[in-house]
Amino acid sequence: MIHSRILASVALSALMLGATPAVTFAETPPDTLIQAWSIDDIISLDPAEIFEFSASEIAGNTYETLIGYDPKNVSDIFGKAAESWTVSEDGKTISFTMKEGRTFASGNPITAEDAVFSLVRAVKLNKSPAFIIGQLGMTPENVEENIVQTGPMTFDFKMDKAYAPTLVLYCLTATVASVVDKKLAMEHEADGDFGYGWLKTNYAGSGPFTIKDWRPNEAVILERNANYSGDAPPMARVIYRHIPETSTQRLLLEKGDIDIARNLTAEDIAALKDDPNVKIESGAKGSLYYLGMNQKNEYLSKPQVRQAMKYLVDYDTIANTIMAGKVKVHQGFLPEGFLGAYNENPFSLNIEKAKELLAEAGVPEGFKVTMDTRNTPEITAMAQAMQQTMAQAGVELELIPGDGKQTLTKYRARNHDIYIGRWGPDFQDPHTNASTFAYNPDNSDDATSKPLAWRNAWDIPELTAETDAAMLEPDAEKRAAMYIDEQKKVMETGPFVIYAQEIEVMGERKNVEGVIVGPSFNDNNFAHVTK
Repeated sequence: MIHSRILASVALSALMLGATPAVTFAETPPDTLIQAWSIDDIISLDPAEIFEFSASEIAGNTYETLIGYDPKNVSDIFGKAAESWTVSEDGKTISFTMKEGRTFASGNPITAEDAVFSLVRAVKLNKSPAFIIGQLGMTPENVEENIVQTGPMTFDFKMDKAYAPTLVLYCLTATVASVVDKKLAMEHEADGDFGYGWLKTNYAGSGPFTIKDWRPNEAVILERNANYSGDAPPMARVIYRHIPETSTQRLLLEKGDIDIARNLTAEDIAALKDDPNVKIESGAKGSLYYLGMNQKNEYLSKPQVRQAMKYLVDYDTIANTIMAGKVKVHQGFLPEGFLGAYNENPFSLNIEKAKELLAEAGVPEGFKVTMDTRNTPEITAMAQAMQQTMAQAGVELELIPGDGKQTLTKYRARNHDIYIGRWGPDFQDPHTNASTFAYNPDNSDDATSKPLAWRNAWDIPELTAETDAAMLEPDAEKRAAMYIDEQKKVMETGPFVIYAQEIEVMGERKNVEGVIVGPSFNDNNFAHVTK
């Protein structure tokens, strides 16, 4: 342990030196994968709290969930920490058996006790992703009665309704379902917090890598897990360098000082295509770019204003110029590729149509409104483009820049007017997005469930009931039709301007092989990378 900590310290020292213009490397170390990425959205390293893109990817490479799937064929579901499962006749209980002979990075054995602890812990802590498990009938009050160990390697997962088994299994592929080392976490418990205070900045998992260091807005270092039950990763460590400037990422990639650049702009990608030492890798993501409009705002709460805003975005310019090669126009809340995805795009830039709707709303001269904007180049560029088109209809949009943590914290407290963001599905079932864009069971400020509809104070009891019904529908064709209907309703009346689906692009040195770009960020995998 001391030896690995020294290695991590040395690696980070070299990393920081590498950020100094006077110091350059001919190439990165052969056993180390170095990535440049904007990682200022990391709030926590605790799987029960992680709900951000970069932290989800880190968790996906360091923890194991109960269930997994093939990122190239998401319908291929299999056990990760779990070996097998059976569904009761009434459909309300799934009984799981854990894999034998596996250990955490600490050396502690992985048992059913750890799986039960992890799920119960997530529900009781009740952080942002807890709803993924909670939506299956679990509450902090009843979870210990419903997730119950039945043997050293077995446990029951009891639900309030007979949900589609695939929905439940997909929920258990989410980061929040990562199996946490109970013994290690509880050694650091304080005031009944299940080790939460410690796990925010530490690690207790069993994945191919361990988290050795996190320095906010500087770096994250992962190291090979010597106790990993699968094939040992070829890379001894993976280093994420926080480099928000895309031009700097591109320069470091060209020079060979990093192996992968993660935030390249469309201009960077075009410039690198002729570099013989660099290759471009891409993969479709389930992530959507959208605007969230707070219904507490006197203007945005008007239905005609919400609709007008959807005609004040230049979708084609964003997709084909600002984000060329990195997104495609998509306006439904289910990404293309999901059951029930609605791939029609009814909105386009139409200033006159927007003006008509604003006049109907009683604000023919427009209004002033703010938009919280993460200060990355692409988000800023898209926000500025919207600022220009909205001004043409009299909507004066003031951009409020901030880093990922600042903007997310404000948004989650619903203290924004408009938020420009990116939403990624938590699991590969359509309910993952329906349960956030079209679901809000309690619109009060102190609600337990806080999906995107809640964040934007959109009170929708009828849509919420429809979302509940869709998750119980056993017929796939009928279920898909229900989700299409919901997407049309959200398009027509909702506080969301969904405008693009992401295509993730990575710039890589030519010698890098084995990167997996998955549909979700916790599917991005570096355990098989060679150089």
